Amino acid sequence: MNNRFSQIAIHLLGCLTFLALPYVFADDGFARLAELPYNPHEQRTQVSYLLTIGFFYVNYYVLIPRLYFARRYVLYAVASVGCFLLIESTLAAINRRAYRPPVRPSFSAPPPNAAYRHEGIQGTYPPSLPPPGQRQPGLPSELAQTFFLTLAGFLMALALRVNSRWRETEQEKIQTELSYLKAQINPHFLFNTLNSIYSLAIIESPQTAAALVELSSFLRYVIQESQKNRVSVHNELDYIRQYIALQRLRLGDTAQIEFTVEGSPGSQQIAPLLLISFIENAFKYGVSPEEPSTIRIGIRLEEQAIHCHVFNKKVRIFQPTAVASGIGLTNTKARLQLLYPTHHQLRINDLADRFTVDLSITLS
Repeated sequence: MNNRFSQIAIHLLGCLTFLALPYVFADDGFARLAELPYNPHEQRTQVSYLLTIGFFYVNYYVLIPRLYFARRYVLYAVASVGCFLLIESTLAAINRRAYRPPVRPSFSAPPPNAAYRHEGIQGTYPPSLPPPGQRQPGLPSELAQTFFLTLAGFLMALALRVNSRWRETEQEKIQTELSYLKAQINPHFLFNTLNSIYSLAIIESPQTAAALVELSSFLRYVIQESQKNRVSVHNELDYIRQYIALQRLRLGDTAQIEFTVEGSPGSQQIAPLLLISFIENAFKYGVSPEEPSTIRIGIRLEEQAIHCHVFNKKVRIFQPTAVASGIGLTNTKARLQLLYPTHHQLRINDLADRFTVDLSITLS
């Protein structure tokens, strides 16, 4: 609703600015508005600018969407020219009314040429012509003015509408890519979570039942919340806590896991399943039953930003296939570029003995 009101306000401001242009560059400025009730020239100028605004909106909301975007270019050109002719004929009618010669009394015989006095100039004029100062303005100059005003309205409407269409197309493209990435990420997380529960079941751990309860929360979040464009940071942190709790059930005392959160989320919003990819990657490649494992996860919340640090000590792990690696990180990097192209910083350090991720996102 606020966005709609702001658009209306912008349009009103633009129209008022356009109507003020003839007076902004005039010598006497807005004082000429006082002549509007009786000066035909000022009346014609204002009407021409009002008709240009009308043509702009007809072109923007009707002609371009229904004809230009439908590739009916000939009909679009005919309609545009027709609008120009309609505007010009309206202004010509105003001229004819404003500069109509006065009605003269009838004589039985044509009177001699009448004398006139006008601003210190004396002479005679034929009775069929109006006095000086009453003549109709030159048509070529006014026709040129109408043409350029109509052309300005035409080009502005076309440029704005084409730009709006391009932005809509880009947004649709981004949403399509995001939907594709989400379709890949959701099964990816489910697959790794099931692997964690499978590890508990293999050793007949009594924690398997608790892990299945955590899995139900996972599925609920992935199915419901992850389909939204934005979720609350509070819910995303709860999801991360559940994931870490599940990993602690699976690993027991074989891994040192640290998880800290600084700050309060408040009403902040974030795209779903962005942080979890790096955390999941640390558990996937930083844990081994054959050697000590260390994972540290720190999240710091600010008023308009979130910072995530993930550290894992590198261990020797057996990977039967290489295809499973990198899906989550690759998709998350792509989503960051689409969702926060200029509002995020990602630093990944892949060293010989450790792997660290530092991610900062400016939240709107």
